[in-house]
Amino acid sequence: MALRTPQAYRDGLRDGRRVVYRGQHVADVTAFAEFDAAISHSALAYDIARREPDLAVADDGDGPYTAFYRVPRTADDIVERGRLIESLSRLGAGTIVLKEVGSDALFALLRALDGDGLENARAFYRYCCENDVALAVAQTDVKGDRSLPPHRQADPDFYLRVVDEDDESITVSGAKVHTSFSANADEIIVLPTRAMGAADADWAVSFAIPVDTEGLTLYVSPYLHGEPDPFEHPISARHKLLESLTVFDNVRVPKSRVFLNRQPELAGPLALAFVDYHRFTAVNYKLPILDLIVGAALAMAEANGIAGAGHVKTKITELITYAETVRGFAELAAVRSAPGGNDIRLPDPLAVNMAKYHFAHGFHAATATLIDLAGGLIVTGPGGADWADPSTRAVLEKYFAGAVPAEQRLRTINLIGDICAGQWGGYQAVLATHAEGSLEAEKLQIARAFDDTRARAAVAQVLREAQEPRA
Repeated sequence: MALRTPQAYRDGLRDGRRVVYRGQHVADVTAFAEFDAAISHSALAYDIARREPDLAVADDGDGPYTAFYRVPRTADDIVERGRLIESLSRLGAGTIVLKEVGSDALFALLRALDGDGLENARAFYRYCCENDVALAVAQTDVKGDRSLPPHRQADPDFYLRVVDEDDESITVSGAKVHTSFSANADEIIVLPTRAMGAADADWAVSFAIPVDTEGLTLYVSPYLHGEPDPFEHPISARHKLLESLTVFDNVRVPKSRVFLNRQPELAGPLALAFVDYHRFTAVNYKLPILDLIVGAALAMAEANGIAGAGHVKTKITELITYAETVRGFAELAAVRSAPGGNDIRLPDPLAVNMAKYHFAHGFHAATATLIDLAGGLIVTGPGGADWADPSTRAVLEKYFAGAVPAEQRLRTINLIGDICAGQWGGYQAVLATHAEGSLEAEKLQIARAFDDTRARAAVAQVLREAQEPRA
């Protein structure tokens, strides 16, 4: 077993991987200034072992390894996993960091598979623990015409597929999208994105490969581009993710790294197994964002001198209710967890999806409340260069003071701007709607997970008793 340092993690990214950014081929991701914030942000997943060893380091008798990869066997394990995810996200100012998603995929593989695929997954899991591997997950296909299954698409590469096979390997072509951390991970786990029928067998594939594998190219999104001023953007100047279109051009995968090979009957169960863990990760890594929203609302009301106003108290109470409801559902998902396939503990799908749905459904209203409390200075206020100039700063200190000094007020306003109105805020708004599954996907899972036995029995009892004579 091993625990890497943040520097060792960074050094491991110098491997000749093929990365394209704004039309430019990036020879070394660690030497490319635009990626530095994202790599430093993800390195927090390694630094937390030093900061919080009791929470972030596991040891089952064979030596220490990252607690992110500890397989959950009990409800307490799920509770601790939630605490770990939240703690790491807090270091990242409410932005997901690195190991959370990869471990979700590992647990899904270990829970949903059988036969040779399961044995390969177990071997890969041991490799990840022993080498403290940084994992990205490529699940979402580009999908083309979404009304059609994979085998009926105009271009068969709209879903990743097996195009060749020999005794030692399979060869795949196609693309995945929304691949977080791909440019700054060591390995990519590929998962199916949906249930599939017999005609879709070539598209029912799952495997893991190093990011520098020949034929793999990462086209990194330019969203969040630039180096923001920390005065203007206190979160996004330090915390950033890299997302990619991940293209497989006749990529050869050794069969020892293949978990699903033309087995459409397992594509849906594996996709859902990942979702069950990934949405639990989602609601826990979003808890620090909710704390930021409530805390910023309190600070802004005090800075503007309106904390005692009745309508302001009402708005802050609504934010508290929103945040604590999400937290309550997240905690309930751990408490209600149950054994799953291969004796791996599963967060309660009903509570998980209710938490995620409640977060997504309320996020835009919560940020609108923050904007309401902060006022127009979110977009009309001064910038970092203004604040750095002594003569300009003197003017700003005079005219932007409120119930607190100008600096405190302006920094709070800029924090709210970062959360609500800047690129980071826009990124979070899209994530709230679509990341880890859409609102419709969450509603579907809530309906699937709800056990209606008690509700139906309640109705049956009342109707039965109504027909009985009174005593």
